[in-house]
Amino acid sequence: MKLKLLSCLLLICLSCTGVWAAPEPLAFTDKQVETTLELLEKLGAKHYSTIPVDDSLSRDFLSNYLDSLDPSRIYLLQSHIDKYNRKWDAGLDDLMKQGDLSPAFVIFKDYQQRVLKRLEKNIALLEKPEPFDLTTDETMVIDPDAKQWLSTDKELDDLWRKRVQDSYVRLLVADKEPDDAKTLLVKRYKNQIKRIKDMDSEDVYQLYMNAFTTLYDPHTTYFSPRQLENFNISMSLSLEGIGAVLQTDDESTKVVRLVPAGPADKQGELAPQDVIVGVGQEDEDIQDVVGWRLDDVVDLIRGSKGTKVRLEIIPAKGESAGVNKVISIIRDEVKLEEQAAKSRIIDLEEDDKTFRVGVIDIPAFYIDFDAFNKRDPNFKSTTRDVTKLVKELQAQKVDGIIIDLRNNGGGSLHEATTLTDLFINPGPVVQIRYANQMISRQNRSRSAPLYDGPLLVLINRLSASASEIFAGAIQDYGRGLVVGTQTFGKGTVQALLPLPEGQLKLTESKFYRVSGESTQHRGVLPDIGFPSLYNIDEIGESSEKHALPWDKIHGIPVSRHQNFQPHVPRLKSLHEQRIANDPDFKYLVDELAYRKERMSIKEVSLNLEARLQEIKDGENAMLALENKRRTAKGLEPYPTVEDWKKDNPLEDDEDEVAEEKPEDEEIPLEDDPLLKEAGLILVDEILLSNTAPAMVVEAREKQ
Repeated sequence: MKLKLLSCLLLICLSCTGVWAAPEPLAFTDKQVETTLELLEKLGAKHYSTIPVDDSLSRDFLSNYLDSLDPSRIYLLQSHIDKYNRKWDAGLDDLMKQGDLSPAFVIFKDYQQRVLKRLEKNIALLEKPEPFDLTTDETMVIDPDAKQWLSTDKELDDLWRKRVQDSYVRLLVADKEPDDAKTLLVKRYKNQIKRIKDMDSEDVYQLYMNAFTTLYDPHTTYFSPRQLENFNISMSLSLEGIGAVLQTDDESTKVVRLVPAGPADKQGELAPQDVIVGVGQEDEDIQDVVGWRLDDVVDLIRGSKGTKVRLEIIPAKGESAGVNKVISIIRDEVKLEEQAAKSRIIDLEEDDKTFRVGVIDIPAFYIDFDAFNKRDPNFKSTTRDVTKLVKELQAQKVDGIIIDLRNNGGGSLHEATTLTDLFINPGPVVQIRYANQMISRQNRSRSAPLYDGPLLVLINRLSASASEIFAGAIQDYGRGLVVGTQTFGKGTVQALLPLPEGQLKLTESKFYRVSGESTQHRGVLPDIGFPSLYNIDEIGESSEKHALPWDKIHGIPVSRHQNFQPHVPRLKSLHEQRIANDPDFKYLVDELAYRKERMSIKEVSLNLEARLQEIKDGENAMLALENKRRTAKGLEPYPTVEDWKKDNPLEDDEDEVAEEKPEDEEIPLEDDPLLKEAGLILVDEILLSNTAPAMVVEAREKQ
């Protein structure tokens, strides 16, 4: 299933939290009617896209609501869908304009009863002495593209028997005892029963409204009062937790990205695309969170500074991929100063010369607005920090600079503009087109460049928004090479608008590069591509349903610093020759290919021995890749998986908190082959452009 890339506090799942009490009758309120009518008015007047609320939209609205309730199509039957289509296929738009929200509650009540009955059946199955035959040759389809509404309850019974057996086998593979595995699953389903019973009118209304608002685009969202409070907490710099952005994927909680310099980032074991299946406080038992709504999981993970949270995760990559693992993280504040840009110098050999390349890692586009507004001369910002770092690198006579924007999810537009100003001649940096089609070009570079030497920008799939504005401007001005993978494609701007109840986050404008091309959907395409560490089909704006499209407006003539295009074929050729003989880069490519192969599997065995063999085969495959690298580097290969694990422990003791990486610790270049290769590409460009500072190199060697 394609991931719905929303922030961890923007999406509601299937249930809600709170102390159980007699539920209110599920019915819409007068305040929700008032909110709906004003929401419709604001979408029509202020959203970037003009979308008629008509019969066509009604059909999409109904489909979207059903998908938000039952995304895996495991509760409702085709007969339910047919009934809803006959009744409301072309009528939801008219009812909504009249303030009639009854379809939301009628459908939800049907769904709620189906879920309760299904979960009770699952519990009854698990309470049998021998619920499963683990020697069976059966398989279960896990291809998300193959999901469909089933016709009969008998078909659903069979599907659910396989789903429950698959969950049981996964727990046994994770070293749970059979009785403990059954107990855990029963507890999981009982928790889901409680949560589906706990859902109130506010939850149903939010689901319904977001099924409507996301038809405009995935970033247009309705916040109920409860969700708005969580959103405001998430925007606060004083938020205490682990520093991870989460999302819902089916019944699981998946990591989208880590907040730079946050506790999880420092601890080093949690990674994007990992799945969180359990959360524990300090040394208490881990609580299973499969099937929980997202904000409930976030509430468990969030906590006071200095306390420990234990996460049971299913890693997405590495030798432990697919096998449950417990990690411990100490909660802390995500501090602005810890997200600061940092620099290092890497030495690279080429043509029998040593080139010194400065690397500036920018994790976010940040600014201390409070200090800025108070006219504090020492206010902290990305541009001020990078200015200092560039001057330091120039003083150390580097031959070129890499701006590393990998995993930089964006931030301040002002900082993206002023940072670009450090490297290009005066001129526009980005164009912004509003809903009324007016175009602003006020975000400009206004000064001569601070640094005009060789430059390269390194990007990946998690480089988004402000990162794309900077990388796009550097590319359009011919100021430097852009290397890496296609960026995220977040090229829209949102505003929060008040409603009678809650707020509406609405897309009001769109970014365009000076070339006229939008950064929306397509992102920035690199001059030289690297293999992607992330699945581009699952992460990025293009993976989102109803994402606004890429388009183009009139470009702005600018004075280009240099034309790199004549050099690109030669640079690509040199790059390909080099990586063909680089053991670390080849290992990365081989690992990604293996992961892609594993992800293409469309079904899994329900046989316990077969599943254990799959894990063993996976470990042997990863061992073979590691030994291939070691042999190429002249190192002794590991005889067995056990020997490899002994030198590279897969996890820490559950009772121990993994030691955080020292803040000033630099990742060895052999562990970051993409950075090393980006540096060598920059050196190639220096040589091809006849800007190789041979005299500088010679002078440095004499010092």
